[in-house]
Amino acid sequence: MKSVLILIDSAVNIYLWILVINVMLSWLVAFNILNTSNRLVYSILDVTYRLTDPLLRPIRNFLPNLGSIDISPIVLILLIIFIRNLIFEFFAPAMF
Repeated sequence: MKSVLILIDSAVNIYLWILVINVMLSWLVAFNILNTSNRLVYSILDVTYRLTDPLLRPIRNFLPNLGSIDISPIVLILLIIFIRNLIFEFFAPAMF
């Protein structure tokens, strides 16, 4: 059971990093530092968008429109950390 928790924690950490990379790349594209006509930039942005958008879309639909400010990644990060902490709170003490 401990191995399963470690695997879940590793997958969550990887997903959190993908989410942070997606946010940073979208900021760099928005400020015209990166150009999406570059195939490598476009490919990385497309992969991170496809991985993060299914979880961000319902949050964006739920949150009110704040103009150009998108706080849905922050909400998702907090939600993922909360769920991960709940999992470890309920299952980790039983293993030790």
